[in-house]
Amino acid sequence: MGWPAPIIGGMQLTIEDVRAAREVVRRHLPPTPMWSYPVLDATAGATVLVKHENTQPTGAFKVRGGLVLIAALDGRPTVTYSTGNHAQSMAYASSLVDAPCTVVMPAATTPAKVAAVEARGADIVLTGDTLAEAEEHAAALAASTGAYLVSPGDTPSLIAGVGTLYLEILEARPDLDAIVVPVGSGSGAAAATIVARALSPDCAVIGVQSAASPAAHDAWRSGSPATRPNRTRAEGLATGRSFDLTQRYLRAALTDFVLVTDDRIAEAQRLLAVQAHTLAEGAGAAPLAALLAHPTRFQGRQIAIVCTGGNASPHELTHLA
Repeated sequence: MGWPAPIIGGMQLTIEDVRAAREVVRRHLPPTPMWSYPVLDATAGATVLVKHENTQPTGAFKVRGGLVLIAALDGRPTVTYSTGNHAQSMAYASSLVDAPCTVVMPAATTPAKVAAVEARGADIVLTGDTLAEAEEHAAALAASTGAYLVSPGDTPSLIAGVGTLYLEILEARPDLDAIVVPVGSGSGAAAATIVARALSPDCAVIGVQSAASPAAHDAWRSGSPATRPNRTRAEGLATGRSFDLTQRYLRAALTDFVLVTDDRIAEAQRLLAVQAHTLAEGAGAAPLAALLAHPTRFQGRQIAIVCTGGNASPHELTHLA
């Protein structure tokens, strides 16, 4: 059909690509707040700045990438696959320009997340037992219809878009010792490395993933693609395989990558609710979980943690009582 591929800056993104993406994002979204909370600081033994991406209109950071990608596609229909936040991002951005969007989700996806995507106007296909099966169906659907297949992890425009949140962090606080980023597909952590290397090379970027779904972590450690059992309760971290493009950036510049348990993530969710007045989904609480699991590493330092989203499912919330 002759549609252009929405690649920003080719396959090697730079800080200039992220700055260009900000021009798109700022037309639709204000910067999100970043605050510290004295009681949380005392608990963590560090100065903890919480970047509140849970305040986005879709409840999660991925909306930034969706806006940049859909702007580049100029109305072309898309097909993607997701368990929640990426789906809402694509639906939200597509609705702004009246572009067709189909999202393939595993059959057991939380009904509230399906409803949120449908409410944004996307077409939903529920199929398969896993995200991998949903991905296969999405690829077949895109091939048969000519729609553009959007990978949550292997799409440069998405990485450039989510990179805009790290511009906001490091332009406000270039003196940070570290940024701790949750990893599912890895788009956020990849973006963080691009921005940190350009604006604050001494700032560490540390990824964190659930030990119950460690594919990206294991791929980074081994240097090879990985597929792993996908058992985490934290739906935003529930990816059973690594993504080639994001791993390329992580291997080049990620400082470290740690695993935390789902129970530690639930503890961090409770602390954010009580001490930072913040409802965080599991992925959004994972960075705080990393601080709690490694207290001596972060003690006395200035750390930004990214609360990537607030779309906690009813299943997740049952573990917070």
